Amino acid sequence: MLDDFFIENPQAAVLEDGRVIFDMASARYSLSSENGRCLLHLWSEERNMVRTVCGVRERKDSLRIESRRFGQSRPQFFEIVPTRDHRSPSTRDLARTRYQHLLERVLTRAFPGWSVDNLRTATDLEHSFGPAYTRGVLRRGMTNWALIAVNSEESPATIDGILTLGILWLAHCREQGDGKRFFEGLKVVVPAGTSRTIKARMAWLNRFAAKYELYELDARSEELAVIDCSESGNLQVKLMHAFNPRTALERCGKAIDRVLGLLDPGLRATAELRANGPAEVSLALHGLEFARIRREFAANSFAIHDEVTFGAGANETPLTPENEDLFRDLTQRLFENRCESGTLRNPLYRLQPERWLESALRRDIAELEPGIRAEMIYTQVPALSAGDRGMLDLLTVTHSGQLAVIEVKADDDLHLPLQALDYWCRVRKLHREQAFQRHGYFPGIELSDQPPMLYLIAPALRIHPATDTVLSYLAAEIPWEVIGLNEDWRTRRKVILRKRSGSLGPRN
Repeated sequence: MLDDFFIENPQAAVLEDGRVIFDMASARYSLSSENGRCLLHLWSEERNMVRTVCGVRERKDSLRIESRRFGQSRPQFFEIVPTRDHRSPSTRDLARTRYQHLLERVLTRAFPGWSVDNLRTATDLEHSFGPAYTRGVLRRGMTNWALIAVNSEESPATIDGILTLGILWLAHCREQGDGKRFFEGLKVVVPAGTSRTIKARMAWLNRFAAKYELYELDARSEELAVIDCSESGNLQVKLMHAFNPRTALERCGKAIDRVLGLLDPGLRATAELRANGPAEVSLALHGLEFARIRREFAANSFAIHDEVTFGAGANETPLTPENEDLFRDLTQRLFENRCESGTLRNPLYRLQPERWLESALRRDIAELEPGIRAEMIYTQVPALSAGDRGMLDLLTVTHSGQLAVIEVKADDDLHLPLQALDYWCRVRKLHREQAFQRHGYFPGIELSDQPPMLYLIAPALRIHPATDTVLSYLAAEIPWEVIGLNEDWRTRRKVILRKRSGSLGPRN
């Protein structure tokens, strides 16, 4: 029943206490039967969950799951729905139709002398267009603008993703015009109060390729407000202070020895040690964390001790003498399955592929890109912007002192270029403020005044076909490079595709 539901609903979402914890459009799952039990394993880049399924109750359009966590007897419940949008299909379609009529009415009033042509929400999978966005054309004589809009009832991620689809829509309009109709640029309409991310991204689009205008629409008052995207310098970013990883590892040395001592001798050398902070160390295998050590105050005391846990998320468990055998069994299973000779049928092998790729790149980046200083790589650097906690995949520097932002993807992602642009903007802002030097990053290295280099690294067959189009509309000041790897990158890494900024160009 579970398997059929996931197959029939590829956009399903898993809800717990009414909150989306897994979006199956990007998350993964596996089902297995062990000792007469149904085990459901769910994982994404944010979390990992393994539950024993005790019962499934069918509802009209969803499944209510009764489950138990490992070591607990009390049942817990969560729900699987066809889409993270809780509205019924008819309600959702009605809201989009109403918004389309509202948009046409507002545009006709806001742009007198212009005709609003062919507004649509029809799905066009060939060109990556979905029904959440209203697309159309503003026309006056021979001058045209591509138009894309989204209503306030769509998810925040859908609203933030509108610029990617807008660029693709503009490119599509230009291609369909066959040079007979001139498309001057792109107009983007978003709900009131939701333009911050789109504004920051739009400031870094190529003004020679097209013109771009951003508007916020208040559906209640039907007022259309122009958003100024010309100024990108108001981005507020905070950087966490750098710490000494070697010192953190030394502080946790005894606890590290304890954990490694529970592993078979042949496995110890494979475990990865990474300092997450001055008093926290994680142990991982190919990027997948299986244990964590924290130095903290003991309960009701000022004495500092090392707390060791294993598992992740809701399944994180303190390591005690009583469950050391369990830890050995779990890690033995992990090391046996998450290895280069593993199989995609195994969930431990498939789990967190981007962390695996990131781990491999930390070792091999100099071979794939000789210009990078392999000894100076920062992983998961926290950079906060307007309350959002951004984590840079990899931040490093070239031999010439130019900063390099590396965004890693293991699966195709339509929004990869503009998501990477978010991180590039933060690094550029911090670099211009000399924040890296003040916060202890890149000691002893003189950083170049050049804009940071932006690397997008993914398996070549997993790079979304629309990536080239989106990248061709980025500002010329952004130096970028796409590196496509071989499909069997877990075994060995080899560059089979390389594209650089300046090699692509949008059609006018």
